[in-house]
Amino acid sequence: MRFEFATATRIIFGAGTLQEVGSIAVEMGKRALVVNGLPEGSQLPIAEVLTAHELDFLTLPVNGEPTVDEIRCGTQYARENHCDLIIGFGGGSALDTGKAIAAFLTNTGNITDYLEVIGLGRSLTQPSIPYIAVPTTAGTGAEVTRNAVLGSPEHRMKVSIRSPYLLPRLSLIDPELTYSLSPSVTASTGLDALTQLIEPFVSIRANPFTDAICREGMTRAARSLRRVYENGSDAAAREDMALASLFGGISLANAGLGAVHGFASVLGGNFPAPHGAICACLLPFVMDINIRALQMRQPESTDLHRYDEVARILTGKQNAQAADGVAWAQELCSALDIPSLSSYGMTADDIPEIVGKSTKASSMKSNPIQLSQEEMTEILESAL
Repeated sequence: MRFEFATATRIIFGAGTLQEVGSIAVEMGKRALVVNGLPEGSQLPIAEVLTAHELDFLTLPVNGEPTVDEIRCGTQYARENHCDLIIGFGGGSALDTGKAIAAFLTNTGNITDYLEVIGLGRSLTQPSIPYIAVPTTAGTGAEVTRNAVLGSPEHRMKVSIRSPYLLPRLSLIDPELTYSLSPSVTASTGLDALTQLIEPFVSIRANPFTDAICREGMTRAARSLRRVYENGSDAAAREDMALASLFGGISLANAGLGAVHGFASVLGGNFPAPHGAICACLLPFVMDINIRALQMRQPESTDLHRYDEVARILTGKQNAQAADGVAWAQELCSALDIPSLSSYGMTADDIPEIVGKSTKASSMKSNPIQLSQEEMTEILESAL
């Protein structure tokens, strides 16, 4: 057995911990660029904390998931204003934008060359400038991942830059920042978090370290996601989901993902759908196809036992089997009113192109079994 484990240099978790970011930030830099992912006109809670500690800072708003051009412009803006610290504050898009800007302030060349699938996949050679990640949603786990997802409109794809240098110097997770999330955002980001616990658990790269983290995260998400969707002020449930998101990010960074995210990277580049909503829609159908494919072609696979364990964790029933986990996920998606892929403009005519592109996605390589084009097609048809 061999595995590696890497995460953010420092992680701080707990309600009210946002107040600690100022004293830490002033030790990392003199002028910060705050990459802000909150809706326009929203109060920026971190601003008061940084001002109280007399840290000079600028803000860069992020609207939607970042593109290569937006990273290029953001990097130039930070360089022109002599920023020596980047702070990402928001959902996964803001956190990934901050990671990429921090990296390209020290690494030269064409950004596209560093992208996987559509680029050369070059490795970053220099450490990023100091970067602090502060999530305001509970889903992506981007505060502890070593990749940044960027959109390339000309390729109609979302792809990643991957490097240990992208891991934040500090990840600060304050569940109080998620209290105001709408039910729909709570649902899609929460199901993304759950997906990022299930997929690493059944990944071909799973290891004992991430297994333990995934089990704890799935337990918390299973007991709290519906609760927090129904009552956003449930502090204990918000804390559970913030932990589930954190654990999912740690797990995917070290054990990989699967077909849900393989599809999501392509679908997100073709349709105006939030990443979490795509993952939420696909999760039960991918679970179902994976289980059936394993039963047909690899009946001795240990991943079938893992799917049984997933079912026991999700349902809370000790005699649950893999199919019960699929049914639980389908029922939860229905209860949380998750939209179908057709609601974002996808039609059956789009399926062949999506399948073709998805086979090349990096996350597909960690799926517990290689899916056929027919199986991939069935997943998308079911999700329409």
